[in-house]
Amino acid sequence: MPRDFLQSAQDSYDVVVIGSGLAGMTAANILGRAGHSVLLLEQHYKLGGLATWFKRPGGHIFDISLHGFPHGMIKSCKRYWNQAIADSIVPLKRIRFDNPVFSLTTSYHRDDFTRLLSEQFAVPRSTVDAFFDTARQMNFYDDQELTTGELFERFFPGRQDIVRLLMEPIVYANGSTLEDPALSYGIVFSNFMSKGVFTFEGGTDRLIQWMHDELRANGVDICIRCDVEQVIVERERVAAVKVNGRAIRTRSVVSNANLQSTIFRLVGERYFDSQFVDEARKVRVNNSSTQVYMALKPGEQIEESTGDLLFSSTAREFATDLLLSRDITSRTYSIYYPRTRPEGRARHLVVSSTNAKYEDWAGLTKEEYEQSKRDLIETTLDAAEKYLPNLRARVAHIEASTPVTFEHYTRHVAGSSFGTKFEGLAVSRALPEQVRGLYHAGSVGIIMSGWLGAINYGVIVANDVDACLMASTSGVSSSRSSE
Repeated sequence: MPRDFLQSAQDSYDVVVIGSGLAGMTAANILGRAGHSVLLLEQHYKLGGLATWFKRPGGHIFDISLHGFPHGMIKSCKRYWNQAIADSIVPLKRIRFDNPVFSLTTSYHRDDFTRLLSEQFAVPRSTVDAFFDTARQMNFYDDQELTTGELFERFFPGRQDIVRLLMEPIVYANGSTLEDPALSYGIVFSNFMSKGVFTFEGGTDRLIQWMHDELRANGVDICIRCDVEQVIVERERVAAVKVNGRAIRTRSVVSNANLQSTIFRLVGERYFDSQFVDEARKVRVNNSSTQVYMALKPGEQIEESTGDLLFSSTAREFATDLLLSRDITSRTYSIYYPRTRPEGRARHLVVSSTNAKYEDWAGLTKEEYEQSKRDLIETTLDAAEKYLPNLRARVAHIEASTPVTFEHYTRHVAGSSFGTKFEGLAVSRALPEQVRGLYHAGSVGIIMSGWLGAINYGVIVANDVDACLMASTSGVSSSRSSE
């Protein structure tokens, strides 16, 4: 008989969380810690969403996407997860830029960027300070009409070199473009500028195992290989989820699935008013990416002067279209030294990442798709050998992923790496006003700056759910006491 992956699940819960990305897991952990009964459902066989890993023969372990996040991750993990996770968050030492306009290395925080802009780019210190102060003061309620491009033009008119310096890492961090609202850039940029870029020592395999253990300790039931088919709505509120053919009753649902999948596939538009549906259809899915994973042979090493993150480009100027083009001109390299995963034998890994359009990959035949992946690998090796000489001969394992790969494993619409554009935030937050007990937590709008954004949005939504559940329980108790 096929295995019943729901065997351990109860018939009803206070909360069912659909999807185990960092937002979903964080919401589940907070609600479990608060004493609510919580079921976490994941359609894949691993937790983590885009914060996960895979193994290959030879003991090679790859994080599936590049990870770099602000210092605020330490505080969030300490408060909403545990001290051990927070203690394993460490700074990246060298962030490099190399393109036809400039080449430099930075620790990527405000003091160092102020020095670079003043000395190397000849910008008056007063202008630099004014720009940083403006970005730092941005918040969710600011004017959304000002674009990122207009923000740069206000402080650095005509300076495409500065736009490139300030913009490229944030495109990597959250998919921003020059046409997006300036606050979606400013908030994320300011977070990174506080103390630099950090990563998790030990890799996502250790991180997700620790999170799994913490979830269990807080009473959360976890079921993998459980693909939710439907959120069942009765009398305008959440009543149950249908998963693996079984209905499980619940008072609330937190969907960590893609926002549009939540509305149009899991629930169904008939449960939402027409104006809300119109707004939901206007929400744009963010871009995806390709990766090339490279593991060096035993004994082969990479000098740490190469850097932890390397933003490289062959384009003469910065442009969003170039970043998304199939004719790749910009690659971000993440270098994993033995200190990244200190357990086991010394490992040197390289992951190259490029922003990409889903439609450039989805329409290919099987043969065209495989050839395109081979081309991606070959051109990446060509480009990387500028920084890592003779890399081809030194690599023990190499493979590539595409937007189609992300779609397959995560079920993200169009393989999106960063959820939706800014307009998705209002739609996401309004879900419980449409269907009582229905919530969404994921990468939307300005809360999409990678790991930290996902965790913090999970916190926000968990607090909303907790307040609703407590009010509902209080109302029932009051009603009973008056009888």
